[in-house]
Amino acid sequence: MIREAHILIIDDEKTQAEALAESLTKTGYNCTTVLSGSEGLEIIRKDKIDIVITDLILHDLDGMVILKETKKISPETEVILITGYGSVENAVTAMQKGAATYLLKPVNIDHLRAVVDKATEKQCLVRRNMELHKELEEKFGFAGITGNSQQMHRIFHILKQISSTTATVLIVGESGTGKELIARAIHYNGPRKNNPFVALNSAAIAETLLESELFGHEKGAFTGAAYQRMGKFEYANNGTLFLDEIGDMPLSTQVKLLRFMEDGRIMRVGSNETIKTDVRIIAATNKDLGILVEEGKFREDLYFRFNVVCLRLPPLRERQEDIFLLIDTFIQEFSRKHGKKIKGITPEARKLLFHYNWPGNIRELKNCIESMIVFTMNGVLDVNNIPEHIYKNNKTALPGPVFPVGITLNEIEKELITKTLAYANGNRSETAKILGIGERTLYRKLDRYNLK
Repeated sequence: MIREAHILIIDDEKTQAEALAESLTKTGYNCTTVLSGSEGLEIIRKDKIDIVITDLILHDLDGMVILKETKKISPETEVILITGYGSVENAVTAMQKGAATYLLKPVNIDHLRAVVDKATEKQCLVRRNMELHKELEEKFGFAGITGNSQQMHRIFHILKQISSTTATVLIVGESGTGKELIARAIHYNGPRKNNPFVALNSAAIAETLLESELFGHEKGAFTGAAYQRMGKFEYANNGTLFLDEIGDMPLSTQVKLLRFMEDGRIMRVGSNETIKTDVRIIAATNKDLGILVEEGKFREDLYFRFNVVCLRLPPLRERQEDIFLLIDTFIQEFSRKHGKKIKGITPEARKLLFHYNWPGNIRELKNCIESMIVFTMNGVLDVNNIPEHIYKNNKTALPGPVFPVGITLNEIEKELITKTLAYANGNRSETAKILGIGERTLYRKLDRYNLK
């Protein structure tokens, strides 16, 4: 219950307004009273009002006007109307237009408190829901994906193109590259964002149980099936089903998955009846499905179904210029999580982390930064805070930049300058020395490629 809710009472009968305010103030609410509708609307425009309690008949404005204007100014504000017996029909109409409820005169104080309590609880749920949506957008929206490298800009471009559709998507990348984060970003930036996002790791479930997890089962379908159970497809109806490690899915399950992708129907284990579901599938794998098809471990027809929209995530070693950006992002995240004031990270520690090969990709870097924050004693992340296995392998040589066929020389030069700048921690003089060019030449190229 939100006892600190701000309530505005509008009634041209001063005694009535003060009596209502007094009864609510005693239970902890913050009340303001006004004697005219115009004065009430002025307050609603200027202040944050949680609940408006207004008489339906006022000497200057109709209570219906108060309701309409309040909802226009602040849609989340709850409006409670007070009416005489002869105005019940109008009050019902007002409720249809957005009023929380109406109260008959003379107002029963206990009933008033109960109505206000209910309205504040509803408001609390609505606002919490809005906060959760905001948190989801911040965490899983495009802004939640960190990266400024050329590869990541291409991924952002593709994400914006495919998120507004309901197309099946295949995400390919090494473990730890953020495949599920990308899948959630696609979902929460698309037309199904208000519906379920359900994730299932095909490799984490025993083959004998995978079909039941996906499609559900009937009571008695197998030993231990004591009751009917919905599967992930039914839970994800009208939403998105994320199938991780799709390359580990057994062939028998692949057949049933293909059947769904062809007609949108599933069948629970132990049932003969089909169930129609509307689910968008986003799949992910760290394996080469083309090779699995050649080896007979993945159905070719299913592979073609998935390969319509294929998104390849680069490993961290191929997007070195994003390492420092990710380090700073994770420092902020985990300093908040663990309640520590982190002043920064030493240049020596930054360079050591930059040189590491990161076989575990973003997940490994994230775990590393969290560990460093947990163990730091003075609020400065230093070399001695780096986990031992990373420290010992810090001299692992990073491969040179990988440039795909078709990229222009200007794009190669831009990426090389960006990576060198990242390596030099933004020091332009050091960057020019490493590249073997003058500082003026570097400045001209930074201007040309808009890298300032």
